[in-house]
Parts: sequence; structure tokens; C-alpha cells
Amino acid sequence: MKLVEEVKKQSSKWVKTVDSRYANFYWQDGYGIFSVNPSQLDIVIKYIKNQEEHHRKKTFKKELLAFLNKYNVEYDERYLWD
Repeated sequence: MKLVEEVKKQSSKWVKTVDSRYANFYWQDGYGIFSVNPSQLDIVIKYIKNQEEHHRKKTFKKELLAFLNKYNVEYDERYLWD
């Protein structure tokens, strides 16, 4: 938990130095961590690069719920969203 907190804190500070457009950047509360099979790394990189386009077709909320259900992850939806 402390590691994620520190990564969010430091990366937020860094993003704000990149461009003035990001002066109000902040991370949402909470986080989720998922492992990636190294053989699927290219797929994950492509997904990240095309996330904006991808989420025009399927919202993040729908995608996350589908992912959690596909892998039988127990969750309480009250705690998923800000």
C-alpha cells in the first residue's frame, strides 16, 4: 500500500512538471493492481496506447466489471467508484 501511495505521489508531482495543461492533475482515490503474463506484454502495451479510443466503445466501468466477473474476483461495487 505504501509503495502505491509513493508512486502516485511522485508521479503526480512529475506529471505537473511536464506541461502546464497538467497543473491540476491528480490520481483518483484508491487503486487496483493486476499482474500481466509476460507473454501478453505487447497486447497490454497496445491496449494502454489505444485506451482513449478503446473507451469510446466500452466505458472503463463496464470493462472493469466484465474483467472482475470473468476472473471470478469478488467485489463490492460500493467501493469500486469514487
